[in-house]
Amino acid sequence: MAILRGDAVALARALIQIDSRNPTLAPDSPGEGDCARTLASVLDDWGFSVDLMESVVPGRPNVVARIGPAGAPALMLNGHLDVVGVEGMIHEPFSAAIRNGRIYGRGSADMKGGLAAICAAAALSATSGSKRQILVTAVVDEEYESLGMRALLAAGIRAEEAIITEPTRLAVCPAHRGFAWFDVELRGRAAHGSRYDLGLDAITHAGLLLAELDRLEKTRQAGPTHPLLGRGSLHASTIEGGVGMSTYPELCNLAIERRTIPGESVQKATREIMDACARVKSDRPEFDARVTLSTAQLPSDVPVDAPIVRRLVGAVKREGMPVRIEGLSAWTDAALLNEAGIPTVCFGPGDIALAHAAEEFVPVDDIERATRVLARVVGEWCDEV
Repeated sequence: MAILRGDAVALARALIQIDSRNPTLAPDSPGEGDCARTLASVLDDWGFSVDLMESVVPGRPNVVARIGPAGAPALMLNGHLDVVGVEGMIHEPFSAAIRNGRIYGRGSADMKGGLAAICAAAALSATSGSKRQILVTAVVDEEYESLGMRALLAAGIRAEEAIITEPTRLAVCPAHRGFAWFDVELRGRAAHGSRYDLGLDAITHAGLLLAELDRLEKTRQAGPTHPLLGRGSLHASTIEGGVGMSTYPELCNLAIERRTIPGESVQKATREIMDACARVKSDRPEFDARVTLSTAQLPSDVPVDAPIVRRLVGAVKREGMPVRIEGLSAWTDAALLNEAGIPTVCFGPGDIALAHAAEEFVPVDDIERATRVLARVVGEWCDEV
């Protein structure tokens, strides 16, 4: 696919037009393979040294592209190739149509506009003669288990600093929340609906637990906060139970999500739910709840005076744009990079509020401005000795 070197908008449209729905989330989808191969071909044409990392998941490769000497200090520019499902969208999901200065399509904001910006910025400003390198990585499966980023790190790929172009409305985002998902199985006793003397209502017990967690949530405002992220939170995600109108429900399954801020551990989140169960049980000895942690991801936090933050802020200023340093509400692969010792921030075109939405778009101007800012960062990185 012939795309003019450094044309971020054309590259964004080409990527958006490729169906790269995550097959775990959309079983009828082809996955990220076509998108990865297209991007690899473009970057090869643009002069990058390109590898397709095929060992992640069969047919779903990461793209790893470099300019500059391998082994030299690296700045990583990262994005993800996968998008979520398209059910309920109010426009054609893969047309990449431009209307009123916006590119529409699934993945336009989250995050093919940002992915195109990092590729274009590196192509425009990286120099092969530099003693430092620019590393562009495009990973699979960020929307589900981050298998792509985990494979990247497991392969030993590292950098001194990193930028992920998730949609931040061009704000510099050094921090984001983490999360923990819990499954709670409430056990009652099945009986005919007329036999209150025998039945034990598992759904009612779920309600008692939810009321206790709601009381906890109302106290959270007085608890720990983060200067960019505010407080943590908890909500009930799904509930399922019962078999019929005239039967006491024996089982009720409740799913709970706890969003954490830096400094809050998974252990703390687990203890909150266990303590809430204990308080209900102290009042209702027959209460029987079994709590299981299904998955968890750490929050991400980089000091606002860290070098990578200063680089981005300086580039934004030099482009004559307003500087905004904010927290990002959603989880990203930045947490995994930071955990691996690579200071990572998010900065990209588009609005996270449009991610996964019925209407998704990215402003063309956002892509162009992000590319200019990132090109400055890349050029300054390559010029350092």
